[in-house]
Amino acid sequence: MVQSVELLLDAAAESAVRAQWRALAAAGLPSQAAHTGASNRPHITAAVAAELTPEAEAALSELEFEPFPITLGSPVVFGTRRLILVRLVIPTRALLALHRRIHVAVGGAPGILQNSEPDSWTPHVTLARRLPPELLGAAVGLIAADGDSPATVVGIRRWDGVRRREWTVRGT
Repeated sequence: MVQSVELLLDAAAESAVRAQWRALAAAGLPSQAAHTGASNRPHITAAVAAELTPEAEAALSELEFEPFPITLGSPVVFGTRRLILVRLVIPTRALLALHRRIHVAVGGAPGILQNSEPDSWTPHVTLARRLPPELLGAAVGLIAADGDSPATVVGIRRWDGVRRREWTVRGT
């Protein structure tokens, strides 16, 4: 099952992303708004592995972290049949440096997804999963007008997919 390390956004950015989730849902489109669990919140997934060792957990808890600004950019689509609609996070030195530090901390954890590794990662915030291709135009039309928006990475959290729980590692 999935173990992930995620970057958390400031309240204003989180609210803006949630508004996009709601707009998609109100239009009858797939949306992350459909996931109503308390742990479902906008985030940037920085690392995904099958398992994180106690050493990795300890290293994550000791990471140097200070909040830093980012920009949520244009809509981007992943996939071919059932699409994933996301907002690109425009890479900055601070973001890429934190991402590398996270991967050093998790070390050689078993089952690390290649697309979450440094030099293979596309930072993003997910808006909708399993979007049928014929609905892509409508979905992008709803959110594209929002344009780029400022955000701040305010924390690092862990998601444990086995126990279905999350906790803050650094920051808020």
